[in-house]
Amino acid sequence: MLIEHIIASFFASAAFGIIFQAPRNTLIKCGLVGMIGWVIYISLVWEEVDSVPATLIASFVIAMVSQMLARMYKTPMIVFSVAGIIPLVPGSLAYDAMRSFVQNDYSLAISIAAKAFMISGAIAFGLVFSEVINQILKKMRRTKAQVR
Repeated sequence: MLIEHIIASFFASAAFGIIFQAPRNTLIKCGLVGMIGWVIYISLVWEEVDSVPATLIASFVIAMVSQMLARMYKTPMIVFSVAGIIPLVPGSLAYDAMRSFVQNDYSLAISIAAKAFMISGAIAFGLVFSEVINQILKKMRRTKAQVR
């Protein structure tokens, strides 16, 4: 079962790399970033962690791995992070919320929409939190280099 998730998330992320016109030599890396994020997310959900904190942790790891790959291959970080974050986007929840609105089931629609909104916020917060930590580490390295 995990193998199916690994393969599907790898190809989904790599395919979105193609759609977003990522350089050809980065497509496998884009797939790996998405696969890593999805494996973390699905492992946490299987361990009965709520999907919002699981998404937060997975998006944080995706951003950290994207930063590492961007430095290694001298490629903009967004190439890896956008393709890698795709499996975490709550598209089906947004669809279900809209469907419930159309069917006049407003209480269900609001609860699903709130969940989709929180997951989207967790994705954004994970990406920003990773960047903040990266900037703090850079500043500490610069300060340490100036002291020497």
